[in-house]
Amino acid sequence: MQAHELANKLEVILDEAKTGVLATADSNGRIHMRWMTPVVLKQRRGAIFAFSRPNAAKVDQIGASGQAAWMIQTRDLREIVHLSGPTRVIDNPALKAELMDIVGPRLAVFWKTNAPAEEFVVIETMIEEATWLKPMKASREIVTF
Repeated sequence: MQAHELANKLEVILDEAKTGVLATADSNGRIHMRWMTPVVLKQRRGAIFAFSRPNAAKVDQIGASGQAAWMIQTRDLREIVHLSGPTRVIDNPALKAELMDIVGPRLAVFWKTNAPAEEFVVIETMIEEATWLKPMKASREIVTF
């Protein structure tokens, strides 16, 4: 499978599932995972984006390590994608506005329990490697971007 094919599959899975699990490591090497609402942008293939509060622990962990991993799956678990790569926190108004148009309506709970809509940052993971799994068929493909 080519990187662009996996990027297309990822987009389809995210359109259906609308959620994924982000994993980061703290300074003691402990792994922390949390549900997020990530998106991909057609014009920025090979990357995955999500919003966060600027003072969240994951933001500090990403700042310290520069790495993160994601797990995205279909609701029926027939397809699972693991992604990893360099990750950074971005505070760019144009990017935030673009992402807000796509994912903002899905974040009612985030806005209610976290920061006001104007107080957030973007987490960007540049996908270096992805593993596409089909557990029911015992199929696994690793794709390097």
